[in-house]
Amino acid sequence: MGILLIRLRRKDIVPLLFLAAVIILVIINSLLAGEYLAPVSNHYRDDIPIYSVECEGKKCAITFDCAWGADDIPNILDILDKYNARATFFIVGLWAKKYPEMVKLMDERGHEVANHGYSHIHMGGIPESKIKEEINLCSDVLEGITGRKVTLFRPPYGEYSSATVKTARRIGYQVIQWDVDSLDWKDSLSEQDIYNRVVKRTENGSIILFHNDTKYTEKVLPSILENLTANGFECVTVSDILLKGDYKIRFDGRQIKD
Repeated sequence: MGILLIRLRRKDIVPLLFLAAVIILVIINSLLAGEYLAPVSNHYRDDIPIYSVECEGKKCAITFDCAWGADDIPNILDILDKYNARATFFIVGLWAKKYPEMVKLMDERGHEVANHGYSHIHMGGIPESKIKEEINLCSDVLEGITGRKVTLFRPPYGEYSSATVKTARRIGYQVIQWDVDSLDWKDSLSEQDIYNRVVKRTENGSIILFHNDTKYTEKVLPSILENLTANGFECVTVSDILLKGDYKIRFDGRQIKD
């Protein structure tokens, strides 16, 4: 009986190998077709900020981080007005205390005032109590100037931890990052470099990061807005672009409809 079994295995080895090869090919094709792998887009997170938005219409959100000087703010506001663009200014609390008239001017000109922490510290490794203190102190200053409730928060340097995001949300703030970084703070980049970075990366629902008090932002902003508006983009505030109601945040930080 043992000898017979051995002969049968040897006799059948070619068709068995063929069958195995067919099975392997079927499995590989199924994997490539996504039948055995859950789509990546189905992976959602509750501990990361919003980087971009799945919004209706061709829109992008213009944002500025304000932490240092303020001389260029009036001109930036004039440029935004020229292109009928509305922006969100993420403002450090200490900056707002130093330049309250600039914060008030942003608000009066129809732009959005948002929270960038009180003292521009790194928030990735600080305790929850300090995170809350930084956010609340900043909002106290901003709301005292504008009389409007602040609902958006961007951690300084874009640095955050799961605790940063969850703490901010728990006390009523949407945490906002960006998917298009102008890198306008880098003096090593030229105006053309900054222009190319923004116009080539901006897509529907993008959140674009600029800074004030830089070498080139005020100079390159008109050409960027010219390009975006000519290509059909409506430049709006972050709150205008965010989804309302039920939504999810995808693994890459894109806010999408639930």
